[in-house]
Amino acid sequence: MGKKNKNKKMSGMEKTALKTEKKLNSKRKKELSDAGEDDIEKIIANIEKEEAKRNRVTECIIAPPSRRVNFTLSVHPFKDELIMFGGEFHNGQKTIVYNDLFFYNLNKKEWSVIKVPGAPPPRCGHQASIVPSGKGDLWIFGGEYTSQSESQFYHYRDLWVYRLGEKKWEKITAPGGPTARSGHRMTYMKKQLFIFGGFHDNLRDYKYFNDVYIFDLSSYTWSKIEVSGNSPNPRSGCIVLPTPDNKLLVYGGYSKQRIKKDVDKGQVHTDMFLLAPDKNDSTGTKWKWTLVNQGGIKLSPRCSSTAILVQQNLAYLFGGVYDDDDNEEDLSGKFYNDLIALNLEKYQWYTVTLNPKLEQEERKKRRKEKGTVDEEEEEESMVVEEPVEEKIITTDDDGIFTMTVGPAPKTSSSVMEETKLESFTPCPRINPGLAVKNNNLYLYGGMFEDGNKQYTFNDFYYLDCKKLDKWTTIIKDDLSSQEWLGSSSSEDESTDECDTSSDEESPVEMDIDKE
Repeated sequence: MGKKNKNKKMSGMEKTALKTEKKLNSKRKKELSDAGEDDIEKIIANIEKEEAKRNRVTECIIAPPSRRVNFTLSVHPFKDELIMFGGEFHNGQKTIVYNDLFFYNLNKKEWSVIKVPGAPPPRCGHQASIVPSGKGDLWIFGGEYTSQSESQFYHYRDLWVYRLGEKKWEKITAPGGPTARSGHRMTYMKKQLFIFGGFHDNLRDYKYFNDVYIFDLSSYTWSKIEVSGNSPNPRSGCIVLPTPDNKLLVYGGYSKQRIKKDVDKGQVHTDMFLLAPDKNDSTGTKWKWTLVNQGGIKLSPRCSSTAILVQQNLAYLFGGVYDDDDNEEDLSGKFYNDLIALNLEKYQWYTVTLNPKLEQEERKKRRKEKGTVDEEEEEESMVVEEPVEEKIITTDDDGIFTMTVGPAPKTSSSVMEETKLESFTPCPRINPGLAVKNNNLYLYGGMFEDGNKQYTFNDFYYLDCKKLDKWTTIIKDDLSSQEWLGSSSSEDESTDECDTSSDEESPVEMDIDKE
C-alpha cells in the first residue's frame, strides 16, 4: 500500500492566489469599516436572527407595494390571489432589497402583507414556483442581496418553501444543489423543480451558468442531470418554459465575457433550445439538448423580458432591453413594451395586436342598454369637421418608440373616431411581474432606464386574454414623485418620458426619442 498524502503541498501559484485573496479581504474589511458598513455575510446573518425572533404571524391590509424590480409574482393555486415576494429599489445612491410577502385579492381589489416567523432574508433576482400540493406551496430558490452602497453582493443558494395553508416558512436543507446564483430560471414540471442558468458576481470576478438541476418534490433531493447534444451557452435573464409534452424550452438571455483586463463584452442571445429526456436512458437522469428552428416573426433581440404561460401551448412575453455594447457613443439600451406570443408546439413567434374597436362596441352596447346611445351619437355627428394640420411622424427602426413633430391636429369627427380606437400599452420596462389568473394577464412594476436615471415602477394592469381589447389600469404611477438622488441637474429637468398613467376614455401616449 502506498503512503497516504496527509500534507499535500501547494503550488506556488496556489499560494500566491491565497495571499492575494487575504490581502483583498483585509482591504475590503478596512474599507467597509471606514464607511461604517458591516461585512455582508454578517448583515444577512443578523437579518435571519431578527426574522427568527418573530413569534407570531401578522397580517394586515396595506396600500400597494412600493416601487420594485426583480421580484416574483405568482398565482395562488386555489384562491383568486396574486403573491409577490422580494425585489429591489435603487434611487441613485443606495439600493434597498426586500423580503416582503404580499397578497393581492382579485375580488376585493386590496393588498395585504403577511409577516411570518423565520422568513427568508431579503433578495432579488430569485425565482419562485407555485406547486398545487396540499393547500398550495410557494417555492423560492437563490437570488442576491446587495448592500445599500452596492459595494457588496451576496448570492444565495438556499431553497425555501412557504406553506400557503399553514402560513409557515420552511428552509429546506438538502445536499447537492446548485451553486449560489441569481438571474437563473426555475419552473415546475412533473412534480419536480427545474433550475437552469444564472450568474454569480463578487465584484472581482463573475461566472455564468448553463447547468441544469432538478429538485424532486417527492424525495426532497437534488440531482444535477447529465446532458448531451448541442447545449446553450451559459446565460442569465433568459426565458424558460415547460412545453405541453413535458420538455423544457429555453430562449435568449444575456452573458458577458472578459476580453482583456477591465474590458468585458456582453452578448444578448437569440437562440432557442429544447431539453428532453434521452430516449435511450431508462434511469431518468439523462437528458438531451436540441437546437430549435424558430418560426413566425423575427423577434427583436432582447433580454430581461418576462414570459408566462397563458395556455398549455401558448406563452406571452412582455418587455426587455437590448444594449448594443459595440456602440460606445450611445450606451443607452432599447426598452420594449410589445406583447409577444410564442406557440410552444410550433415554436413560432407572433405579435399580439389588441382590438380597441371591440371595447368601443361594448361601450356603445352598454350605453344603448341605458338608453343614452342616441344622444351621444347625435353629439358626435354634430362635431364640425375642420382641416387637419399637417404633422410629421417619425418612427425608429424597432417600431416601439414614436416621436410626433409639428402641431397637433384639430378636432374632427374622423380624428375623434381614431382617438377612440387608440390602444394604451404599459410603458417599456425590464423584469416586470407577470401572472395569469381567470384568463386575465396581470402586469406589475419593473424598471426603465433613461440615461443614468432609473425609473422603477409600481403600476399595475390587467389584460383580458380572451377579448384582447385593452390594458386596464389598476394602479397608476406618477413618476414625478420618484426621487432620483444620483442624477445631475440637467437630468432632473428632463420630462417624464415614461408616464404610466392612463384613462379609459383618453389613453396616454408615450413619446420617447431614443436617438
